[in-house]
This record gives sequence, structure tokens and C-alpha cells, in this order.
Amino acid sequence: MAMKKPSGQKRKAASNEKPDRQEHAVQLIGIKEVKIIDLEPNPHNPRMLFDDVPMQTLEESIRKVGILVPLTVYEKARINGKYVILDGQRRWICAQKAELQKVPVNIVAEPSTFQNIITMFQIHKLRADWELMPTALKMQVLMDEMQESNDQKLAELTGMDVAVIVRCKKLLSYDGKYQEMMLTANPEERWKADFFIEMYVIRNDRLVNNFDWFDRDEFTDAMIEKQKAKGLKAVTDFRIIKQHISNANKAGKLRQLSKRLEEFTKQPDLRVDHLEIEGVGVATQVRALTKDVGKLRQAIKDIDIDEFFAEEQLWEDLEKLAATIQAKLQELGRRSKK
Repeated sequence: MAMKKPSGQKRKAASNEKPDRQEHAVQLIGIKEVKIIDLEPNPHNPRMLFDDVPMQTLEESIRKVGILVPLTVYEKARINGKYVILDGQRRWICAQKAELQKVPVNIVAEPSTFQNIITMFQIHKLRADWELMPTALKMQVLMDEMQESNDQKLAELTGMDVAVIVRCKKLLSYDGKYQEMMLTANPEERWKADFFIEMYVIRNDRLVNNFDWFDRDEFTDAMIEKQKAKGLKAVTDFRIIKQHISNANKAGKLRQLSKRLEEFTKQPDLRVDHLEIEGVGVATQVRALTKDVGKLRQAIKDIDIDEFFAEEQLWEDLEKLAATIQAKLQELGRRSKK
């Protein structure tokens, strides 16, 4: 009798234990040479983008010395003599261009979908040149397969840093049309994942989402146009926007900020300094300075005269500080209170 597939609920319960990646490793069967035409790419490979320059370098190497590191493959289910690539798709592509007829392969047992994806991520861990958007899409498959969304557990399963997991999740929050912009084959036309990751903090800001004019996708479209018009100096401009929002909120000037941000959004040529509101920056500085003054005042009050009696430099600095404060008060027209 056929065994029932474990339910998602059971998988979820099992995932409470720390994942053992060794347990999910594919098993080696043997090494041989196979015809290039008998190989096909892995449908779960996060690496969907292959830029021309590194591919040309690899092709030249293969033409000179052949393939030094065998591809890792598994035999395709129900089709004898046909193999799916677990590791080595770039080598396979370049071998075809170099007109090789056969390539060396390590044959492993056919993995489960889960093992397949985990293997891909373990390879990813060693290769920093993989694009983040394809990786995020395969992470989504893993999350669905395991019914797991905890950042730490996903990091343990994939071997990636928690920070990378978080970045991938941010990309997954975008509509497919924006994800496609990060999957364009031509690297010159491909949008960087960093642009959308940095924008995420504004798209998902609670205060901004309460503005009556704000729509996430319309804002995203506007920022894309602004980037094309060079209205953004760098993707880190989104951090500056976030700071303006926080400062305006603390100063009680969110209404003014909303109007400025709407104008900034709808006019591609406006720069981020358009969001500066008079008095907001000063209010922030005043709060920080007041806090520092309070700490310094308390530290001075706590000085033990007997203990610091011989510290001449300290007393000279305090005299200079007192003189500076007195001068600033006189400049303001204030008298020190006794």
C-alpha cells in the first residue's frame, strides 16, 4: 500500500527541531562521462542569470583544458540515460558552445524536491555572484514545501545568513512585474535588488501607508521613473527619506511631510532635499543636544572634589566650558539664573 505524503502540519511540527543539512544530502552513485544532449538544467536552480563576460572566460578555459570539475547530476525519473544537473549548469552551457560531445559527471541518487532545493542553496553559499531575486524565488518554493517562514530556521536549512533571508523576503513582497525587472538577462538592463530592498522601508512604513494619497505600487513606479531621471543620487536616498519621516513625526509635522513627499513622488526631477521642513531638523538637534547636556550636567554634579582634586586639566576644561556657556547665554541676551 502506498505511503501517504506527510501533511504540511506534520512537517511544520518537525521543523521545530534544528535542521540537519547532512541528513538531507544527496547520495553519490558514481562517476562517468555522458553526452551533452542527455543533460538538462535543474528546474530548482536559483541561478537563472548568466552574464556574458564570466561565461566567455569559462568557455575559453574549457576550450583549452576541458572540464576539470565534473558536473553533479541525477538520472531523470522514468527516462533512462537522461540526467538533470544539480551543479554545473554554467560548465554545461559553455561545453556546448565549445562543441564538446561529452562531459564528466558525478551521478547521485534522485533527490526529493526538498533535497534538491537545499542542495542548490548549499552551492549558493559558496558562490557570492548569484543574483538575489532568483534566490528569493527558490526560497519561496522551500518555504511553501516546508511550510516554514522563521528566518533563523530558514538560515539553518539553506546555510545563508539571516540577513540574506530577510533581504530575500523583502524582494518577495514585490509584485511580479518588479521581480521581472531584476531577472532581465541583460545585466545592463537588469535592475539591482538593492534598489527595491532599500525602497522597502518606505513602501512598508506605517505612517506613510496612512497618507491618503499613498499607493505602494504607484509609489514604486514613481521611484523607478525618478531613478531613470537621476532624481535619486543613490539607493541610500531611501534611508534619508525615512529619516525625514521620523523627524517630521517627532516634530508633529507629518501633514507637511506628507505634502512634500507627495510632490517628491509625482515630480521625477525633485531631489530628496525637497523633504526638508523648516524647524524639523532643528527640533531633532535640540532633542539630541538637550539629552547630551543633561548627561554632562549629571556627570559634573557627581564629581568627587577630593578624588579629582589634583586633576588640573579637568578643572581647566570645566572653566572653559563654563565660559563658553556664559558667552552663548550673553549672546542670546539671557542671564544665568542663580
